[in-house]
Amino acid sequence: MRLGVEETLGALNAALGPGGPVWFKETRARHLRVRDFLAPRRALEARFGDDQVPERVVHAIVGLQGPGVAPVLSCAPTPAGLALQLRRSAVFERVLGAVAAYAAPTVPAAPGPRVVLHCPALRGSPCALRLSQLRAVLVADHLARALHAHRVSVRLVPAVRDPHMPTFLQQLRVEWPAASERAATEALRSRALAELTPARNAEALPPGALGRVYLKELVDERGRTTGYDPKLDSCLVTEDLLAVLAELQQAVQDWAEDSSLGLAAAPDAGADSCMVVHVVSCEEEFQQQKLDLLWWKLDDQAPLRQKHLVCGPVKVAGAPGTLTAPEYYELRHAQVCKASALKRGRDLAQDSAWMEIFRVLSVATIKFEMLSTAPQSQLLLALADSSISTKGTKSGTFVMYNCARLATLFESYKCSMEQGLYPTFPPVSSLDFSLLHDEGEWLLLFNSILPFPDMLSQTAALPCTAPGLHITARTEMVCKFLVQLSMDFSSYYNRVHILGEPRPHLFGQMFARLQLLRAVREVLHTGLAMLGLPPLSHI
Repeated sequence: MRLGVEETLGALNAALGPGGPVWFKETRARHLRVRDFLAPRRALEARFGDDQVPERVVHAIVGLQGPGVAPVLSCAPTPAGLALQLRRSAVFERVLGAVAAYAAPTVPAAPGPRVVLHCPALRGSPCALRLSQLRAVLVADHLARALHAHRVSVRLVPAVRDPHMPTFLQQLRVEWPAASERAATEALRSRALAELTPARNAEALPPGALGRVYLKELVDERGRTTGYDPKLDSCLVTEDLLAVLAELQQAVQDWAEDSSLGLAAAPDAGADSCMVVHVVSCEEEFQQQKLDLLWWKLDDQAPLRQKHLVCGPVKVAGAPGTLTAPEYYELRHAQVCKASALKRGRDLAQDSAWMEIFRVLSVATIKFEMLSTAPQSQLLLALADSSISTKGTKSGTFVMYNCARLATLFESYKCSMEQGLYPTFPPVSSLDFSLLHDEGEWLLLFNSILPFPDMLSQTAALPCTAPGLHITARTEMVCKFLVQLSMDFSSYYNRVHILGEPRPHLFGQMFARLQLLRAVREVLHTGLAMLGLPPLSHI
C-alpha cells in the first residue's frame, strides 16, 4: 500500500487520544529543514493542559505503524510544539520504488456516484462565447476529466450542435460530445401545455413560445434558503427550452454505458441515484434556476439533486469586457508566436511542428489563467505579453517549459548512455536513496510526489449531500499544484547538476536523482493530462 499524507495525519491525531485534529503537514522549505509535521503548542495545551505531552504518547507516536503511515524517525517537544521528522531515506525508498502508485489517481474500491455535467454555454456558437462562459466550459471539462479518473460515471450535456463549436473545442483541447439526434420533446410538451397559465392582458407571445408556467409555488415549496432567487416567478416555455429539458431528461433516464471506462449503469439506477451539476457563468444562473424548477414541474422523475456550480465573472484589465473566447485565443496565440520569433530570431509560422507547439502553449496559457482561481471567485485577466513568458513562475508557459526541461534531461542521459558515457539505468531496487540529502530533493518528494494522489482526490470531490442549491469544486488545485511543482523543480534543477561527470563513484547519486525526477515527470504528465494538455519535449 502506498504511503499517504492523510493516513499519516490520521494516525498521528489518533495517537494523541480523543479530540479534534491537531497535527499538520509542513510545506515551507525553512520548516522542513527541522521537521515534517507539527502539533502546535497551543493546540497541545488545550488538549493536555499546561502539562507536557505524556511520555507514553510520544513513545507511541515514534513507533507508529499502519497502512499508509509513513515511518517516523523522531518526535520531540520544541517551542513551536511537538515536532516530528520522518525516516526520509525509507520514505524515498518506498515512494520512488513504486512511482506508478503515486503518479496516478487513487482508484476507489466502489464506483462513485453518477454525475450529469451540464454546461449551458455550449449551446451557442464560439463567436458568441463570452469569457465568463469560456471559463465555465473549461471548468466543466477539467471536472469531467477528474471525475473520470476516479471512476465516476459522467454524462456530458449538451451535445454541441453549432457546426463551428467542435473545431473550437478541439482547438482548446476540450473533450465534449457532438450531437447526433435530438431528444424527443412530445411528453414534456404535453405536460407543459397542461400546466400553462392563460395569458394576461392579451400578452403577445414571441415566436416559438407555448406560454408561461408559474413557478412561485415551487420556490416556496423548496424554500428560499436553498439558494433560489426569490424573484423567480414564472418561466416562458419555448420549443428550445423543451429541447434543453429533453436532452437532460434523456441523459438521466437512458444512462448509457461509458465506453471509455467500460462502466454500465447500475441495475437500480434511477433519477434519484444521480446528481446533475449545472456549470454556469454568473450571468446564466438565473435562467438556469428557472430551468431547474421547470424540469421538476414537468417531469415527476427529474433528479432530486440538482446543483449549481457558478463561475464568477471574468474582468479584463485595461480593456472593455467585449472580448470573445475566439478573440482571446487568437490574442494569446499571436503573443506566443511573437515571443518565440523574438527568442529565436526568426519566424516559425511555416514550421508545422513548431506551430503545433505554439498551439499547445496558447491553450496552456489560457487554461492556467482560467483555472488557477477558485471557480466561484472573480477572475481578473491581464492581457499583456508578460502572461506568456517562460520566466514568469505563475503561467502555463512556465509549467510547459519545465516539462520540456525534464524531457531534455532524460534525452541527454539516453544519448550519453548510448555513447557509453553512462551505464544503463540499474534496477530501482538497487538504488541507494540515502544519497538524496539535498533539501530540494525532499521538497519535491514531500510536497509534490507524496501528496499528489490526495490532491487529485480533492479535485474530484463533489459535496453531493451538502444542503442548498450551490456547490463548490476545487478545480483550481491542479493548476496551483503544477505551478508550485515547477517552481520547486526549477529551483532544484538550476542549483544541482544532475548528469555529473561520468565517474563510477558518482553514478549512485546520479541514478537516485534521476529516479526522483522520473517521479516528478510522471506526476507532471498526469497533472497536465487532467487539463487536456500533452507534455512537450522542447520549447
